[in-house]
Amino acid sequence: MSARAQPAPRPAHADDLGAVREAAFALLAEGVTNRRSPIHTPTLASIGLDGTPRARTLVLRGFDAGTRTLRLHSDRRSEKFAELTRDPRCALHAYDPVAQVQIRLEGIASLHVDDEVAEAAWQASRSFSRMCYAIEPGPGTVVQAPLPAPQDAVGGRAHFGTILLHAHAMEWLWLAAEGHRRARLEWLPGGERATWLVP
Repeated sequence: MSARAQPAPRPAHADDLGAVREAAFALLAEGVTNRRSPIHTPTLASIGLDGTPRARTLVLRGFDAGTRTLRLHSDRRSEKFAELTRDPRCALHAYDPVAQVQIRLEGIASLHVDDEVAEAAWQASRSFSRMCYAIEPGPGTVVQAPLPAPQDAVGGRAHFGTILLHAHAMEWLWLAAEGHRRARLEWLPGGERATWLVP
């Protein structure tokens, strides 16, 4: 008989809004460097070309706490790139089941393909990751059968794009039997506004 999972310990920041921000940012930073972190693969939501919501899992490649900017990579031929080109409003969702913390970010995406941002991201990528962008034809194309994995670590540069998501709002939710905690932080022209919300 397996033992039941123990509930997550009460985080020290559960009653301090400023500490909530710092703890959430720490989870995002860890998600960049720790491939085993569930925050490493968040879900990006955008507005589809037909107006319907669209969501997909990406890898979190970078996070700058000072500017609240997250970096993600994408094939520039993909639907999400087209969607964000048309409407840059987007949201990012991540959940850590061990910490029992959900983070939701709202922001505006900027797209980079042939500039210093994209080139630096490309150069920092591993060969295995670069190969993914060499696939032909482009993502979402109907094919008769699954295609073999590309082996070209150079040719994909022409299809590589970088998404920088600048967050202007964040919701943090901690799930606990003793009582959930939910907070919303917004970064406005006048500064940060933080409030508690009913979970």
